[in-house]
Amino acid sequence: MSDHNRPLLQELLAAQDTGEPVALATVIRARGSVPRHSGAKMLVYGDGRISGTVGGGEMESRVVQEALVALADGRSRVIPYALVDPKQGDPGVCGGEMEVFVEPYLPPATVWVVGCGHVGQAVAYLAHWLGFQVVVTDDRAELVDTAVIPHADVYLPGSIEEALDAHPLSSNSYVVLVTRNIKVDQAALKRLLPTPAAYIGVMGSRRRWAETQKLLLADGVAKADLARIHSPIGLELHAETPEEIAVSIMAEIIRLRREDG
Repeated sequence: MSDHNRPLLQELLAAQDTGEPVALATVIRARGSVPRHSGAKMLVYGDGRISGTVGGGEMESRVVQEALVALADGRSRVIPYALVDPKQGDPGVCGGEMEVFVEPYLPPATVWVVGCGHVGQAVAYLAHWLGFQVVVTDDRAELVDTAVIPHADVYLPGSIEEALDAHPLSSNSYVVLVTRNIKVDQAALKRLLPTPAAYIGVMGSRRRWAETQKLLLADGVAKADLARIHSPIGLELHAETPEEIAVSIMAEIIRLRREDG
């Protein structure tokens, strides 16, 4: 690690420790007259804040925009830039060519278990075993406990509103609703649909999901927004036990992650 990059990389580590999404932009190739050379780095946060620089001006503005896209979709990318001469109509650049590698650093892949009954307990155990960070929440506080679910990383007893305020979702969050009734699903989904969660799945029969959709539509939720919900949740494995249902749910999440990756 070069000394001039050390503070920036320490800042990157600090963001990872707090779970704040951030993208690292690095100049990986520079030719001709360019404002910064290979190795120059910049951090871009989800709110558009930057730390460091890869050259300033219009070029850097483009890097920031690409970094924000990378934070949204979770994908790294190499961005080529031809810095044409100002005489050719691109003020603020100085000629030459650059390539910038943008790498998003997102919070760890997290499975949110909403509902800590038998299926929720099985999902939490399996998600932990598969290497996910596990967040559990239920308005029945007695279930959100290490004695009931010993394998979670974060315990959030209370309403879904309180849980989301305490631990916001990211584009690397996978939400599993395994609750006790439709009313709980309805309230949770109204709060979950506007979030950037990568996956929202709801346990229940097709009849139950049809009834839940009716309630949400009557509550003002757009039909198009409901298309992102996976229900009935999980792959069709003819699962019966809580453990088998958990396998089908986590299999669907893993398949989605691999397809998107």
